[in-house]
Amino acid sequence: MSLKIETSDKAKYYEKEEIDVTPIREIAQEVLSEVSRVIVGYGEILQQLFIALLVNGHVLLEGVPGLGKTVMAKTYAHTLGITFRRVQFTPDLLPADITGTKIFDQNEGAFILQKGPIFANVVLADEINRSAPKTQAALLEAMAERQVTIEGQTLLLEKPFIVIATENPVEMEGTYPLPEAQVDRFLFKLWLDYPEDSEEVEIMRRQLSGELPSIEAITSGEEILAAQKIMNLVYIDDRILKYIRDLIIKTRNHPQIALGCGPRASLTLMKCAKARAAILGRSYVTPDDVRALIVAALNHRILLKPEAELEGLDAKSVLKSIVEEIPIPI
Repeated sequence: MSLKIETSDKAKYYEKEEIDVTPIREIAQEVLSEVSRVIVGYGEILQQLFIALLVNGHVLLEGVPGLGKTVMAKTYAHTLGITFRRVQFTPDLLPADITGTKIFDQNEGAFILQKGPIFANVVLADEINRSAPKTQAALLEAMAERQVTIEGQTLLLEKPFIVIATENPVEMEGTYPLPEAQVDRFLFKLWLDYPEDSEEVEIMRRQLSGELPSIEAITSGEEILAAQKIMNLVYIDDRILKYIRDLIIKTRNHPQIALGCGPRASLTLMKCAKARAAILGRSYVTPDDVRALIVAALNHRILLKPEAELEGLDAKSVLKSIVEEIPIPI
């Protein structure tokens, strides 16, 4: 399937000139269908991973061990037809183990650059909270700048580029939790729950033969980059922008929130809403696109007051209450 941008990047009147997002919708459907041959359930999370890819964002996955976070990331990358590398974060992992270093080649008589696993399209940072802050910072810098500097040489990372980091909410001894300011670098923070009863049976049924189904590449890096350009042309009305603004401002003066969202959260919601609209085959954003993503995009960007946590509230429930409070634009 070949993606072409029918409208120039300088198109200004999106409300008068409809953008064809059908290729994005078709690719998204095929990718999610192919991944579902291996991953049982988690349809919404898989869709959000594709949204993150379209907007050049990174994802933090959290869930107890054994839920298939690593398999999900690996299968997802293979379906997209792009390169995948996994880094197991441990306390002794060094920044150079991620970015790479220069080693002396005796045959050449010179130092040769040995690139690290960060030079891939999809990088799985497994159990990121088990590594020291210095190593975490090296990864986060690469995520933000999309480049690394090795002994004075600056190298650009692959395109597209997405980091999928995982955290286990158990065995916290000996871990280094990401500071709130660094967690904010992730586009989404997604929580993997236990599968449903019927899904648990299906997981076992698929393993009866002892072999996983073969996964085919649905798309390619070039098509993904073209899809990103088309997604940027999706129309978003000024009323939707004001709706996003109202949601974000509410987090800043909410009685149960100690630290609200910054402007980065507004940009995140805007971009992700455009991507979701494109995946669903629409060339325009609706309030439902924003409402569907607010928890995933903002749950790691707010800090609740201690009294709210004592009342048994969490970020998810508070954000849902904000969605109900802010009127939908007409």
